[in-house]
Amino acid sequence: MRDFHFPGRSSVLAADGMCATSHPLAAKAAVDVLQAGGNAMDAAIAGAVLLGICEPQMTGIGGDCFVLFKPAGSEEIKALNGSGRAPAAASAAALRDKGHETVPLYGPEAVTIPTAVDAFCRLNADWGKLGLDQVLAPTIHYAEAGVPVAPRVAFDWPKAGEALSGHGRKHYMIEGAPGRVGQTFRAPGQAEVLRRIAAQGRDGFYTGEVAEDMVAELRARGGVHTLDDFASAESFYSEPVSGDYKGTELVEHPPNGQGTTAILMLNILRQFDLAGMEPLGAERAHIEAEAAKLAYDARNRFIADPDHTVRLEHMLSLETAKRLAALIDPKRAMAAAKPVSEAVHKDTIYITVVDKDRMAVSLIYSIYHGFGSGIASEKFGILFQNRGAGFSLEDGHPNEMGGGKRPMHTIIPGMLKRAGKVLMPFGVMGGAYQPNGHARLVTNMIDYGLDVQDALDAPRSFSDAGKMNVERGYSDTVRAELAEMGHDVVVPDGPLGGGQAIVIREDGILEGGSDPRKDGIALGY
Repeated sequence: MRDFHFPGRSSVLAADGMCATSHPLAAKAAVDVLQAGGNAMDAAIAGAVLLGICEPQMTGIGGDCFVLFKPAGSEEIKALNGSGRAPAAASAAALRDKGHETVPLYGPEAVTIPTAVDAFCRLNADWGKLGLDQVLAPTIHYAEAGVPVAPRVAFDWPKAGEALSGHGRKHYMIEGAPGRVGQTFRAPGQAEVLRRIAAQGRDGFYTGEVAEDMVAELRARGGVHTLDDFASAESFYSEPVSGDYKGTELVEHPPNGQGTTAILMLNILRQFDLAGMEPLGAERAHIEAEAAKLAYDARNRFIADPDHTVRLEHMLSLETAKRLAALIDPKRAMAAAKPVSEAVHKDTIYITVVDKDRMAVSLIYSIYHGFGSGIASEKFGILFQNRGAGFSLEDGHPNEMGGGKRPMHTIIPGMLKRAGKVLMPFGVMGGAYQPNGHARLVTNMIDYGLDVQDALDAPRSFSDAGKMNVERGYSDTVRAELAEMGHDVVVPDGPLGGGQAIVIREDGILEGGSDPRKDGIALGY
């Protein structure tokens, strides 16, 4: 229990249903859907799509998603891959011939086919209770009426908005400037697109006038995208992957997401007595940083499109983790592993919903960098992700860009199980930080006994691209000790990630937590 002498927030408790996400309007929309007779899938889709209006720098219908979910009456976790492919004509060799070593972040080359809409339509048809018209109604309303810009959104907008160009600036600036707190952001073009999806399903997005608007803009920018690329976009179900951490099972989405990285990282951390270390001490931060370097190096080598990922079992093996843990010097930092590309981002949304029948949904949805590629379609203002920047241009790499391939994704929804039962759907946003964030949240709860809200509130550190990012919640003494170990310590401009989680307690009560690093809440009834 938190110390009520200090600022903070309590976990939210409710009996019948709950949503935890990064914006209050989306949380309320999700709970409204539950109370209107929808289930957790309906509510999660409703809230996620609305987040594209509430947090336009983070996500939108021009992006991708991954979903883990537990149906009502079952403890089996299912996975849905809503990530898109590169256009059929995409070529790493062509980019190498132009002198590129990485995929350009803000050009059409980085735009993969957005597949979240197909995923939402599929999940609604297969698992929802309400029609798409009811599920999309909150977003249609707010896209037209507008949403007041929230503080965290306003914090992100100036820097992220530098990516916007052409029609992107027209649709995603307010009076030509970044949105300020309290200003109203509207997206009437997206409202019209959502009406078409509500009436026609996926065809309202992937064929006809909407698809033509998207392809025309990408082709005008020099892209190789075609109407056939959009018409063939397809999400698919897959089998989750998992690993044990001290009697609790971490369940992750399989590749092309980086969930296996979190499992490998926890397996490395199992080799150390984390519980015997100070939770906010330099020793824990150091060991975690070293484990992250090793786990991320494996990610960079092996994770790719599901049809091209190699040595997946190697990443999940406890023996692999033991060998990697033996490389860690408890007193000295090692050199950072080479990143898969320079495309590290921090812009994603996460939503989790549990309903009265205990269907649980863990959904993460993103356009990759802040405002994605910065490119938006002319008429409808659909902002394209730049997920193709997650490809490697290295010849022969499993994650090498290629026509029809899916890139390695940083977004990962998570769930915890204990004794065969789903314990907690959760997610931690923050681009490359996400596997580290999953490991930090799990160890906060298991090794240090924190409740879900305290585990999300606690200060974070992360070794990334040669820098040891240490939030201001750590002491200067700890930063000095880490520097003595050889870490290049910096205080990041913004916070590390942002998480949401709902614990399904043994007594049947739902306990939700929402990260103060975002604008959101946990809300139940």
